[in-house]
Amino acid sequence: MSGLRIFETDPGSMPKPRFQDDIVGRFRSGRLVGKRPQALATWRVTTGDPTVAGAVAQLMGGTAEEWETSGEDSTEVITDAERVKVVIDGPDAIRASMVLWGRQGPIHECDGRFFLSLEEDKGKACGCPELLADRKAAARAERGPSPNIRVAFRLADDVELGKFRFVSSSWELVKVLHEIEDALERVGGPALCELGLEAVEFVTKTGQAVSYRKPVIKVIKAFNDAIADDPYADDAPF
Repeated sequence: MSGLRIFETDPGSMPKPRFQDDIVGRFRSGRLVGKRPQALATWRVTTGDPTVAGAVAQLMGGTAEEWETSGEDSTEVITDAERVKVVIDGPDAIRASMVLWGRQGPIHECDGRFFLSLEEDKGKACGCPELLADRKAAARAERGPSPNIRVAFRLADDVELGKFRFVSSSWELVKVLHEIEDALERVGGPALCELGLEAVEFVTKTGQAVSYRKPVIKVIKAFNDAIADDPYADDAPF
């Protein structure tokens, strides 16, 4: 361990770790074009590690390119894949809360009933509406929190590459999150899953056509069973 103590007197200048929790990259379902969000039909992966970017491009298609960001994940790969096999280590790899963001961070974080993070309010009733429709309306009006679902996983085709994270505010994912967590609990260990972007199209009562992509997580089987079932397991996981 280094004996240098220069940052004890100037902690603000201490270099920050490249990624917290050993996360090597992020999966994203969209991007900003100018100042407008654009949904994508395939996964976009961002990372600060050129080796990771190259491996993702080889496994999922696409080309590693620089993109403008204030974060450290300065390389992006817009892949050709709308679905990818991943390994989720269990229900604890999924963290979910309801968050209303301010300019400097969360100003409201709860589990839907009680505050989670703000020390002066932690454990107290959050006051959010009881009905899902009212929660969504408050979130749209920026008066209430939106889902903040964080999933950590590894790529099934290259588990040694490291952990990735997907962060979603999807209300559709919220509706089935308990089913995903129950399925992971039943597996009882690392699970082979599919992380996908599913097309949704419908026409509203007023005749307006609506289309978007929603994130889906399908739990398939225990990862060890998947390896045992694979005749090429000696060469690669899949």
